[in-house]
Amino acid sequence: MTQANEALVRRILGDLTDPHTGAPLADSIRAVGVDGARVSVDIQLGYPAAGAIESLTAQARQALEADEAIEAAVVSLSSRVHSHKVQGALAPLPNVKNILAVASGKGGVGKSTVAVNLALALAAEGAKVGILDADIYGPSQPRMLGIHGRPESPDGKTIMPMSAHGLQAMSIGFLVDEETPMIWRGPMVTQAMMQLLGDTRWDMLDYLVIDLPPGTGDIQLTLSQKVPVAGAVIVTTPQDIALLDARKALKMFEKVEVPVLGIVENMATHICSHCGHEEHIFGAGGGERMAEQYQVPYLGSLPLDIRIREQADGGNPTVAAMPDSELAAHYRAIARNTAGRLARQPRNKSLGLGKIVVQGQPAT
Repeated sequence: MTQANEALVRRILGDLTDPHTGAPLADSIRAVGVDGARVSVDIQLGYPAAGAIESLTAQARQALEADEAIEAAVVSLSSRVHSHKVQGALAPLPNVKNILAVASGKGGVGKSTVAVNLALALAAEGAKVGILDADIYGPSQPRMLGIHGRPESPDGKTIMPMSAHGLQAMSIGFLVDEETPMIWRGPMVTQAMMQLLGDTRWDMLDYLVIDLPPGTGDIQLTLSQKVPVAGAVIVTTPQDIALLDARKALKMFEKVEVPVLGIVENMATHICSHCGHEEHIFGAGGGERMAEQYQVPYLGSLPLDIRIREQADGGNPTVAAMPDSELAAHYRAIARNTAGRLARQPRNKSLGLGKIVVQGQPAT
């Protein structure tokens, strides 16, 4: 009979796949203890997973105790978010561990709604999260988050983020009237985006979700060259026209060496609110086929549901309005998958302290 030992524990958990990273659960082991036929395992995930820790713990314990050499197993599972490598020679933004860009090649696919609910879902999983509305021409996050008023500036140079539903938020929509059009040329738009990002006093964020405008224009180019992005999420619908433009967004991030963490298929099905009939009105499986074609993760799908639209329009997005609903569970699963895929990327070795300037003369 095989005796319990650390190698056995690692082998058993090596056969168990973390559904949110796609990697063996053994990769997250911090320590193993063995006392005769009793074992203890300390596992630390690299992503927030409040909604999955209980089930993952149970799976690990059951797998261990199924081996005849192990009489009892104690599994301790926690999570910790690290800062991950960004493109080129860029350094992380101070007080922000990871920037996640949410993009689409085409407007009208529900990208902003996905972005705000993704941010809320990451927060619900246990992370500290902010959201930056980078759509200067058509900011929507102030309305979706139900935020009114203007941000404060304690020193006349920097601004404090607004807050709602546990998120830190910034948008050009906080600085201008809702009906005021932004009639700006490209350089002014990109400068505004960089100021909103850099001049905001973000408070120790695990993730900053950037809601990008659709397309692959000035904002996206500036983001890829000057903003330290840890990963990108592509939002599409199953429709062929939307998928065509989503491919362009994906290829853009590949060219600038920003990891594409995966694809979210929005409006995958419509469920009739009267009879419950489910129908693929925009086509079926387009997002999954695209993910398979480009060998990137398929993060999940979301239905076309009138409640998602009503809640976003009302300033109370679905994850905040219905935290225990099936819809919120979809968003939280996508959030865990997104953060889990990021956790597999190399960590950033930079401290993210920015430039250090030494002034004055040395003492004699």
